[in-house]
Amino acid sequence: MIRPAQLEEAEILTEISFTAKGYWKYPEGYYSIWDGELTICPDYIGSNDVWVYEIGLEILAYYSLVALKEEINVGGIALERGHWLEHMFVRPTHIGLGIGSGLFVHLRDRCIEQKINELNILSDPNARGFYQKMGCSYVQEFPSTIVDRTTPHLVPYSRIPVTLFSTPLRGVKTRNLENVLKLET
Repeated sequence: MIRPAQLEEAEILTEISFTAKGYWKYPEGYYSIWDGELTICPDYIGSNDVWVYEIGLEILAYYSLVALKEEINVGGIALERGHWLEHMFVRPTHIGLGIGSGLFVHLRDRCIEQKINELNILSDPNARGFYQKMGCSYVQEFPSTIVDRTTPHLVPYSRIPVTLFSTPLRGVKTRNLENVLKLET
């Protein structure tokens, strides 16, 4: 089930953020640099559109949709105003089961519901393929908070309005989505 995150779940979401990043076996020193980016606090949940994927009482994944009212500078990176997918993390034990695809479909539907016509994504370099599988197009590299590392900037369907998102997602394996539905029952 996908539902809105609760303020008291901040610690769980933080744990998912760090363990999901750990899936890629990054050097230990990166995590102290990412601490501020990956730590979720109750205020963050209360101020943004944060959704969790849970089975039973266990939260397995989450995403957050953030609306920037004006351009901001984050670690020397200028992010344009608009809507950004800031986080999408799945527990490593559940990667490959279609949960990320299910969350992305939910995100798409959320954008349509809120009349969000453009969405920006700064992806972990290792997750770029996932977003491209979900129909996103690569735009450019952004500097990372990690020295000598970049972060891919992607947009769904080359900034075609999200209202056209209602077409089937290219490359999504329905078998994985069916597995997710089986997990929920």
